[in-house]
Amino acid sequence: MGGGNPQQSTLKRAINFDLLRTLLGDDVADDEAYEFTWVGKKEAVMEAGKPIRKTLRPCPEESKSFDSTENLYIEGDNLDVLKLLQESYLGKVKMIYIDPPYNTGNDFIYRDNFTQSLDEHEEEAGVYDENGDKMFKNTEKNGRFHSDWCSMIYPRLVLARNLLRDDGVIFISIDDNEQENLKKICDEVFGNNNFINTIVVKMSELSGLKMKHLKKFPKTKEYLLIYGKNRFNTDLEIPKTTKVNDDLSNYLKYYSNVIENLEDVPEKWNIIPLKDYFKKNNIQCSDDEIDQWKLKNAARTVYRTNSVTITNFLKKNPGAPSVCALINNDGNEVIKWDDKEMLFLSKYLESYMGDLWLDLSTINLNKELLLEKGFFENGQKPLSLLERILKTSITDNDIVLDFFSGSATTAHAVMQLNAEDGGNRQFILVQLPEIDESSEAYAAGYNTVCEIGKERIRRAGEKIKEENKDKENIESLDIGFRVLKLDDSNMKDVYYAAGAYTQDLLSLTESNIKDDRNDMDLLYGCLLDWGLPLSQSHKTEEIDGVTVHTYNDGDLMACFADKVSEAVVKEIAKRQPLRVVFRDSSFSSSPEKINVEEIFKLMAPNTTVKVI
Repeated sequence: MGGGNPQQSTLKRAINFDLLRTLLGDDVADDEAYEFTWVGKKEAVMEAGKPIRKTLRPCPEESKSFDSTENLYIEGDNLDVLKLLQESYLGKVKMIYIDPPYNTGNDFIYRDNFTQSLDEHEEEAGVYDENGDKMFKNTEKNGRFHSDWCSMIYPRLVLARNLLRDDGVIFISIDDNEQENLKKICDEVFGNNNFINTIVVKMSELSGLKMKHLKKFPKTKEYLLIYGKNRFNTDLEIPKTTKVNDDLSNYLKYYSNVIENLEDVPEKWNIIPLKDYFKKNNIQCSDDEIDQWKLKNAARTVYRTNSVTITNFLKKNPGAPSVCALINNDGNEVIKWDDKEMLFLSKYLESYMGDLWLDLSTINLNKELLLEKGFFENGQKPLSLLERILKTSITDNDIVLDFFSGSATTAHAVMQLNAEDGGNRQFILVQLPEIDESSEAYAAGYNTVCEIGKERIRRAGEKIKEENKDKENIESLDIGFRVLKLDDSNMKDVYYAAGAYTQDLLSLTESNIKDDRNDMDLLYGCLLDWGLPLSQSHKTEEIDGVTVHTYNDGDLMACFADKVSEAVVKEIAKRQPLRVVFRDSSFSSSPEKINVEEIFKLMAPNTTVKVI
């Protein structure tokens, strides 16, 4: 104890792995381990859990129907935004769709150097504008070309998974550059047992032809990876396709009896050309296909009748074609027959869509965006793709999240689907305000991608309403969006060592709220702190000369006036909101603050009171 060598008595903390293996058993020690890793993975894994001092500031002037809409458009780095949404939307999102950068060497990649502070990174890399918004291009000359992309996507997917409901699902568009790596990352984040499908989506063939200079097969496909939060709880509505397939084509070719005389067909039967029937029901069948079958007159006839058996019909109409169709009174069930055999025609016209989607590539992008010509040449997803994904995965009151929202196709599709079936799906879009000063959009006055996205939502919403103006309750369709912008915390940094305080610093601490923040900034900061949804109804009113905010009919009430009278406090307490918040500077003395507490204890004992 007394005079030994100090170095010999130094304790070293270590794990006795032999003992640990003994305690856990041989099975654990002998299991094969496999891990997908890259340079920077450790920092990327840690990043998802790092706290931030940021907030979301509302921007009513750039919004549409700010007070009443349930849709959100959030501007800012999606990594920080996803962190801020963790409390308010934990386990509440039914479907996520993202179209992240494909890492082609020409697209932008979000900041992924998590080992440096933002200031250090900006100074060293010089890749941000004065607002800290600009990203950098990840070229193949970068020694960490794939690693940087993996480090970018990993923490975002971890945070996204937290937001999904237990029956939620995520769809991710990607191409060959990172498909392999994305699949491995998703297997780790979501679990390989929650993998659902990889869909192959046909791209525009024109974009593929542009790649002929690379001396390889033109690129005409992309991938859509699908994972569930819990695959066994995920109930996807697999879409059906209606198309005249080879089976029906061959059948009709074989039985293409040409009957010239239709005089024996009863008058009560409606004769409808098969070609017209296909077109009316949006069944994919060209005129050339029908002509190739050489089906004429009755062989291309659809009959509509009341109840009649096939056998009796053939007895009464011996001259009827051997191939024809019968539509029930409701017009839905179509059957065909060959002599006395009855088969459902839908067997040949409808089938569940597989994992090869070839019918979504032909689009007029700028027409679909409802914007001026030339804003986007490629890279944007067709509206029909998002509509199909939505119909597959969500019901009429679910929340949809897209945190690489680009041109806002997801919002457009949500509004379109709500108009079609009267649903109330809500969207949350997140987009970094990227700037490309060389683009035609910039020259036309759209300074960022966010401005294009917001303008598209405005135009698309009005167009959808106009096209569906005859539908019941179309006026109640939510075509608005609430704009929120990522910014630093509303609160001042007042953490200084005791010896560092000066008279100037002491004056700054009189109010812990930044001077440029208004009531709305403080309100939405409180919503984030309390974990309340950011999309509920909001109204303001004047009580005794000050502004009082009421959020979602009393989930929260707030007053941030410089002076709040006892009358205002009592009026708020009388309404018994679940939560109430005041500004610290609203009360000039400690006795006034104590009086507020006593009023709520007496009048609204179940209300939670907070002072910021």
